[in-house]
Amino acid sequence: LAEKTGKVLDEFCRCYKEQYGVALFNSVRYEIEGNGGPQSQLLHRKVPLEDHVIYSGNLFQYIEENKKWRNRFCVVPHNYGLVLYENKLAYERVLQPRVLVNSAGYKILTSLDQYLELVNSSLPGVTPKSGNTPILKCPTQFPLILWHPYARHYYFCVMTGKEQEKWRAVFQDCVRHCNNGFSEESKVEAPAFTDAVRMYRQSKEQYGTWDMLCGNETQILSNLVMEELVPELKSAIGPRLKGKVQERQRTWIQISDAVYRMVYDQTKAQYDAVVTKCELERPQMESTIRTDMDQIITSKEHLASKIRAFVLPKAEICVRNHVQPYISSILEALMTPTSQGFAEVREVFFKEVTDMNMNIVNEGGLEKLVEYMEKLSHLAFHPVKMQSCYEKMDQLKLEGLQQRFDVSSTSVFKQRAQIHMRQQMDDAVHTFETLLHQELGKLQGKDDLCKSIQRILERVLKCPDGAFQSTPALQPANPDLLPIVLWSSWKAVAMPVRREELAKFQELIFEDFASYILVENTYEEVVLQSVMKDIMQAVKEAAVQRKHNLYRDSMVMHNSDPNLHLLGEGIPIDWGEEYSSQPDTEPATDKRRRVKQVVSVIQDDEGALPYESGTEALMHQTSQEEQEP
Repeated sequence: LAEKTGKVLDEFCRCYKEQYGVALFNSVRYEIEGNGGPQSQLLHRKVPLEDHVIYSGNLFQYIEENKKWRNRFCVVPHNYGLVLYENKLAYERVLQPRVLVNSAGYKILTSLDQYLELVNSSLPGVTPKSGNTPILKCPTQFPLILWHPYARHYYFCVMTGKEQEKWRAVFQDCVRHCNNGFSEESKVEAPAFTDAVRMYRQSKEQYGTWDMLCGNETQILSNLVMEELVPELKSAIGPRLKGKVQERQRTWIQISDAVYRMVYDQTKAQYDAVVTKCELERPQMESTIRTDMDQIITSKEHLASKIRAFVLPKAEICVRNHVQPYISSILEALMTPTSQGFAEVREVFFKEVTDMNMNIVNEGGLEKLVEYMEKLSHLAFHPVKMQSCYEKMDQLKLEGLQQRFDVSSTSVFKQRAQIHMRQQMDDAVHTFETLLHQELGKLQGKDDLCKSIQRILERVLKCPDGAFQSTPALQPANPDLLPIVLWSSWKAVAMPVRREELAKFQELIFEDFASYILVENTYEEVVLQSVMKDIMQAVKEAAVQRKHNLYRDSMVMHNSDPNLHLLGEGIPIDWGEEYSSQPDTEPATDKRRRVKQVVSVIQDDEGALPYESGTEALMHQTSQEEQEP
């Protein structure tokens, strides 16, 4: 396994080094020329959740070592990891947690039937018949299972359906955030890595979307290796699995997890080494690029013109026959749920601010404003309140188009759109609170405050940069949905021209520039430019349809509020700290007890946390059924 893993990693690292030079050239070129992209008029904060946790609360975890269910205190910090403590006291005393979970690549399941279906489909050999005894028994009717195709699984349960729904929303937000593991600041390493992954998969005749492009670079690369290892692993180990179905299932999950951990360690070491090597070479490469920029651009344009003359007639036929007829259908399928999601973001933002304003009218005072603004400030990171926005993407169906364009599932589209919704909500909220914060010193009385809130709300809602619209998720300049549509159609366009046919163009590249110009990359750019014309036309036609709510405000009020960007990226406003009259003299342990939390404690409307009395009831109930609690 180590030898096979090494071979896969060697081939990938070769791709990465090639793509690193191209990505560095593009980065320097954009820096010199300027990308010319539109500037957002909404403010953006870099660390929105500093000193906050998303949620903390109790749930039951299944401990595989002793096959028992135990009460655990779960904390979701600002990095969206799942941290499990023995109990709340252990968390407050800053003791070591029992478990740390990075949920990238996981699926959240809420029924044992869903889980068994996935487990059975991954088991080597004959698929077990449905109706077999489950791999574990859940003491309540409300399980929450974290399933991964390769890594360890985690089993939880709660007492009520309401808790299950809220925890599910929290877990899904963790998965969504951890899946998006690339650093926004990485202008060279991230594009080099994603292009290397794509090129590697294309060399294996794998085109279109990939579900396991999840997490940070090491996690994604481990998934890439496991994708090749698992078939061999199944054929080698499958016949040796003995015992009942449940035992074979448990054994296979343990073996898969052990191999995944081994692959992860080997991958991290080898990938870190190649990144370090590229970074050491970067100053010299960047100096060459800056010195020879004009010659490199001229050489690349000459290569592109030769490839265009060779490939364009074939590409145009493929686009006309295999891509063009379906572009409108793809965009329609994408735009409908996306535009509904952004419309819901607008509604949620409007409702929360309006409710706050009404409560201030009824209850009055700066004290109440501070209390409500502390909650509103992190609205975008409240998984329960944002759930109605995210759920709109569940309507996304590509059906017949899915197989034609090699889209393995729609989860990639959904998560990218949902992340963009969260970012737009946070930008809008931060802009609102920054403007309101500036106004507070000038206001006199409650009436002035309420009028200012309403005026600022309207000002933010009129920002024309797509704050509550689906345009950002579909613009070609945005690296979210549209490029995925392009790569989904890549197989149909790229296949007519083989690598052997492109090899003859290599002689057109000067040896000194070979690190910054690749024939295959240039070929892709030429083909995608021909596809882009048709997609842009389809986007333009769809954009004017009122049902998609795309350019409605932008066309009327372009640059309507040019002064917002002058406010800059300030430090996040701490409403409680700034307007509190109490001195901050608490010891560290007390501060941890009162740490600011985005989601309030999940509990029933009656106000009693079910675990305080529910644990004994659960133990009694399961003992009556002769089950282990």
